[in-house]
Amino acid sequence: MRIAQNGSTVGVMDSITTTQTAGPGRRERKKLATKQALAFAAMQLAKERGLENVRVEDITDAVNVSRRTFTNYFSSKEEAIASLNADRAARAAEALRERPADEPLADSLSAVFAAQHEAAAHGMDRERIGLVQLLTSSPALRGEYLKTVVQAEEPLAKVIAERTGADPQNDLYPHVLAAAVMAAVRAATGHWMDNGGAGSLPDVIRQAVRQVVGSPADGPPAPAANPSQTNHR
Repeated sequence: MRIAQNGSTVGVMDSITTTQTAGPGRRERKKLATKQALAFAAMQLAKERGLENVRVEDITDAVNVSRRTFTNYFSSKEEAIASLNADRAARAAEALRERPADEPLADSLSAVFAAQHEAAAHGMDRERIGLVQLLTSSPALRGEYLKTVVQAEEPLAKVIAERTGADPQNDLYPHVLAAAVMAAVRAATGHWMDNGGAGSLPDVIRQAVRQVVGSPADGPPAPAANPSQTNHR
């Protein structure tokens, strides 16, 4: 298997990874294309042969780069595969920041995460489905997958704090909500796949996210009283 490092090949992964069209300069785009090509090759080889039968050399041969190039981006084949999910998760916070400021938080969060999975509802995101199946197929991959989820929680919590007026340093609410939303998306995706992909994945995700966010009227909880102040009353 050979994975070309060009826009057309990496474009296949646009539903999973960061697009190549804007932002970074030429050198940065080339580095990003190499990173994505390595990750995509790792995933494809693992699907074809089984993860345990894939060596780093197999991945680098598929992309026609050196092992050193691979280690510039990843510490293991598991990390390479999980990075495909990390790119998607990392975009969630930015997408939330771009939603209308007056939109209820439940609507914004459910729309952001449902939109990331719209393609699967139309049968156009087989790579995404294959990735999720692969990520849950071994303990090592599950561990790397959970790392990407945890890493996505912090930037999401910061945007939630911005939208709710909470203090990201001292208030627990944005951090708990970010973790709960990421868990809801993971649970909804697993539930959908366990049921053979029946129905609309975006609808299942919307339902799951709304269940943890609550109604717009709920809002964030009031800050807890300072124990030192309470004791002096």
